[in-house]
Amino acid sequence: MDRHSAIDALQWHIDVGADEALSVTPVDATAMPEKKEFLSEEAPVAILGASDAHKESLRLAKQAQTLEALQQAIAGFEGLPLKKTATKLVFSDGNPQAHIMLVGDVPDAEEDRFGKPFAGTGGQLLDIIFSYIGLGRHNEDPAKAVYMANILNWRPPGSRSPLASEIEVSLPFIEKHIALVRPQMLVLAGGVATKALLGESASISKLRGKFYEYRPVTAGLFDTPPVVIPALAIYNPAHLLNTPSQKRQVWQDMLQLVQKRRAHLIQQ
Repeated sequence: MDRHSAIDALQWHIDVGADEALSVTPVDATAMPEKKEFLSEEAPVAILGASDAHKESLRLAKQAQTLEALQQAIAGFEGLPLKKTATKLVFSDGNPQAHIMLVGDVPDAEEDRFGKPFAGTGGQLLDIIFSYIGLGRHNEDPAKAVYMANILNWRPPGSRSPLASEIEVSLPFIEKHIALVRPQMLVLAGGVATKALLGESASISKLRGKFYEYRPVTAGLFDTPPVVIPALAIYNPAHLLNTPSQKRQVWQDMLQLVQKRRAHLIQQ
């Protein structure tokens, strides 16, 4: 087509109202757009089975020689699907040099939100209780401080009770955590923590108010068994919020803790 013919053709299109350029290739306007498959740049993470997960948590816990290394190992561990549904890793709070270490059950919604154990209303109640016997989680004096952690580092969906397999996989981490802190005494707050670390099966109402001898229950975690630690079982503070009538029993438990501390100081 020469120049004059092209101009004539353009003028004809204008005269008939064809003022938009269309493709020469036929297009089906009713066709659905082609779905494109988007691929992640990251390789998918394989979720380990319970047996392999326990072996891996044991290996990682045994490797960790500092609290920082242990926290990093837990953060990178892919053997617990709980990690996928939780908001934050809940590792610890308080003075790591404390003579007393408190181990709770599992993170609740507030702990999951802030990434610290006993961060909610139950934790506030616990702080008040400890303050009356001269203890605090952020006290700089190790003899008056309390270091806090949980059996599980990730909140179960809907704050459900942890599965036996989840506790088993998590035990190497918390037991290495205890070994690295080397507390003089343990306070086990709740039935999950008490039964898991002491190997007991009775309810917390029967176990509370007594001192036990804590020995690690994870086979193969330590080449040389750590020293035995006296452990006091108490109710979880969240339980006290729902049953305030049992606060008196907690005060009785705290008096036992005070007496044990005094006896320990005298021995030193």
